[in-house]
Amino acid sequence: MSEERTGERVGERSGERVRLEDPFAAGAEGLIEEFEAERPARRLDGLPKLLLSITGVALSCYALYWVLNPVPAQVYRTSFLALALAMTFVLFRGWGGSRTGEAERDNPGITDYLFAALSVVSLGYTLVVFDEFVRRAARPETLDLVFGVVTILLVLEATRRTVGWILPFICIIFIAYAYLGALIPDWARVGHIGYGPNRIVGQTYMGLEGLFGVPLDVAATYIVLFTIYGAVLEYSGAGKYFIDVSFAAFGDSRTSPGRTTTLAGFLLGTVSGSGTATTVTLASVAWPILRRGGYPREAGGGVLAAAGIGAILSPPTLGAAAFIIAEFLGVSYLEVLLYALIPSLLYYLGIILAIEADARRFRTLGVDVETPPLGYLLWRYGYHFSSLFLIVILMAIGLSPFRAVFYATIAAFLLSFLSREHRMGPKRIWDALAAGAMGVLPVAATCAAAGIIVAVVTLTGLGLKLSSLIIALAGGSLLFTALYSAVSILILGLAVPVTASFIISAVIIAPAFTELGVPTFAAYMFIFYYAVLSEVSPPTALAAVAAAAVTGGNAFKTMMLTWKYTLPAFLVPFAFVLSPNGEGLLLQGSPLQIGLTVLVSAVAVGSLAVATGAWLFGPARVPERVLCAAAGLLLLYLEPFWVGLGMGVLVLGIAVHIVTLRVSGGAAGPATGITSTTTTNADARPESPRAERPG
Repeated sequence: MSEERTGERVGERSGERVRLEDPFAAGAEGLIEEFEAERPARRLDGLPKLLLSITGVALSCYALYWVLNPVPAQVYRTSFLALALAMTFVLFRGWGGSRTGEAERDNPGITDYLFAALSVVSLGYTLVVFDEFVRRAARPETLDLVFGVVTILLVLEATRRTVGWILPFICIIFIAYAYLGALIPDWARVGHIGYGPNRIVGQTYMGLEGLFGVPLDVAATYIVLFTIYGAVLEYSGAGKYFIDVSFAAFGDSRTSPGRTTTLAGFLLGTVSGSGTATTVTLASVAWPILRRGGYPREAGGGVLAAAGIGAILSPPTLGAAAFIIAEFLGVSYLEVLLYALIPSLLYYLGIILAIEADARRFRTLGVDVETPPLGYLLWRYGYHFSSLFLIVILMAIGLSPFRAVFYATIAAFLLSFLSREHRMGPKRIWDALAAGAMGVLPVAATCAAAGIIVAVVTLTGLGLKLSSLIIALAGGSLLFTALYSAVSILILGLAVPVTASFIISAVIIAPAFTELGVPTFAAYMFIFYYAVLSEVSPPTALAAVAAAAVTGGNAFKTMMLTWKYTLPAFLVPFAFVLSPNGEGLLLQGSPLQIGLTVLVSAVAVGSLAVATGAWLFGPARVPERVLCAAAGLLLLYLEPFWVGLGMGVLVLGIAVHIVTLRVSGGAAGPATGITSTTTTNADARPESPRAERPG
């Protein structure tokens, strides 16, 4: 990896400083485009760029208008999808690789404009004949069938352009299953009577259970409003501020590079909303700091990917799947935020403990980054946090999430005028509204395509059939049901985006949990975490691969080290479903139960951190690491007997560790284990550990 690629210029003499450039000036945008599955690939100019911008601003204004003047559900979702599909065909390339040259432009062709026009016509048709259209959903006319098939094909093509061909292929398999169900033999236990084109199109295109169902509703309401809000935050300077305040928040101790990166990832995620995009943006700025602190390339990449993905696991702006949970459960988004609060704290506890271990194993250095003092940043620019707090406060006093984020967006816009550099005049407002609409396009296409799958599952009863098969395969065991479900979700997540992975798993896997007595909200949160964690799971792990592209490290080793940092997030969700006590992690139950559950889980996370970080009071050897790993797993079962057994095993592990240290004389060297292959780096320790950010 060249130094220019990371935006770093390394000094050769002691005392010379490193200057960290703007992340996008250092090539972050191209990397995001390469590794982010939901990222525009075209670079438009001239009339196409103007048309796209106008349509994007119109779509954002339409969404904001809907907050104050609600439009009937099917009318709003249909018109929203028509504009979103038209923009998608203009913005996303149909075939061929991306062009990365600044001077090169890739404007749409005749086919792209034709698809955009067909999107408006096929969906606009339903609005022109709306009253008659909704009444004949059970018996579509010829024109209904024609436009229905065209719309389905357009949605599949838009999805292919934005997130790849696998999700459309899965949708086609589901449609074929709905049509050919009568040919499936009885022993397969998933057969049905079979449905003709009339019924399939009626279910998918002519009601609120298919294309225009809950997934698209979430994209057209929650998600678009949050992408607009994120764009306004970015254009008001919040993204740069969050990085600056993160660098100023910690001193120059040897753990400060890792802790700074983690905090910056969390704050940047409120603007980005994407784990991979957050990872790349963060890496372009923070990797030089980690490198000069002494982090090897793979370990640094693991910290960056874990920090980036953690942002979409954490309140107040969770990933798109969290909004779908709220709609599926019929609860407020604030309640879903509360569900995620303790698991998020445990996630970051695991990362911080891993960073502490790394700082000792790698013997990292503190890195002094020149920023204004933290107190000054909080006093002068702390208003950037105001809109984030405002969202939670407004929801807490009873406002809908839509109005809460609407008012927070206005607040962020008004607060931008406190900074002369980032005040949002007409040009910035226009750009932010256009960017907000463009940000929702891949999610809109994905949600519409997922609606096809939901329609087939509802029509055929496939969800209950597959959940019964999962339970039968697990022998009725809740533990094995959870294991099989986790593996299934991770495998599905390798092929499709997080949002689609959650929707498919929610309609197929969640019934297996509920049939075994697990509350629906706990089942959905289990699925949510595994859908998100697919972004850091080998062999694809886009966030980890993107981090490795910045650090220049080995991609597979970076994946494995990312897995080490995120291990608590893989294991804590099992506590949600294996024991009723695990519901305390979702803030359900009495205060005493919640407190005890959180305490035991924190000890479990600490035990796992010893096992993966290979450090406790000194280097941890294999015996104590095995004992600590076993203790962590037992503690997460959260039943009294297993908690007691886990504490006993943990005490034994600590005792073995202390005895081992005394026998070895307390020598502190790199411990052997899964991370030992990454403890050397030729340029991990430059002569000057000092860096400077441009003012």
